[in-house]
Amino acid sequence: METTRQVPLTFRVVGTDKTITVSDFHAVVAGYTGRDPKAVQHHIDELAAIGVAPPPEVPMFYRMDSHLFDTSGEHDTSNNLTSGEIEPLYIRHDGKYYLGIGSDHTDRDIEAQDIGDSKRACPKPIATEVIEVPSLEDLDLDQCTARSWVDGELYQEGSLAGLRKPADVVEKLLTRTDIGDSDFMCLGGTLPLLKGKFVDGTSWKVELSFPDGTRIEHNYKIKKGSLR
Repeated sequence: METTRQVPLTFRVVGTDKTITVSDFHAVVAGYTGRDPKAVQHHIDELAAIGVAPPPEVPMFYRMDSHLFDTSGEHDTSNNLTSGEIEPLYIRHDGKYYLGIGSDHTDRDIEAQDIGDSKRACPKPIATEVIEVPSLEDLDLDQCTARSWVDGELYQEGSLAGLRKPADVVEKLLTRTDIGDSDFMCLGGTLPLLKGKFVDGTSWKVELSFPDGTRIEHNYKIKKGSLR
């Protein structure tokens, strides 16, 4: 499922005076992107035990309406339990790759019935800064630190070494979909919660920091009960 955006998204390229504007793209959220197959299967088995159907393939790519990807920082959700999580954002625009960050905000009540629908029920807040990636094969996020906060409390913190390499995720995305040479944005997976429990907060922050001190961050707010 996808739509053509009405409002283009503009990103500042970190370390340059350049911006890119993306208006027509395929929007995807990647799931089950863990690097350890045994750990991924354990997670699938846990979900199956509570009635969630296993994915037909691993990793799994959930197609989204592109309007869900939004840099505004102000978003509406239902009154259900919803929560976010820090994820790398892989962008291809005019044949070039960029790295950003976003939050796979998800409806946890719907998630127990259908994971794809639970992701499509919420916005995907994304940062307005990106890093240009000269070579996707050389992009290594293992030494980066990802963090998220909800209502001022640290919610996630750790490296992205547990995720599949960016080039692996993108290669499988292009192999399994009809994206071809078109622009796309793909959220690439996350790390565990510090306390292991979803939190239904209203003020969120996501951040990715690099060994050289470079940092991308994004703050967003959720207005509950505004979607019916």
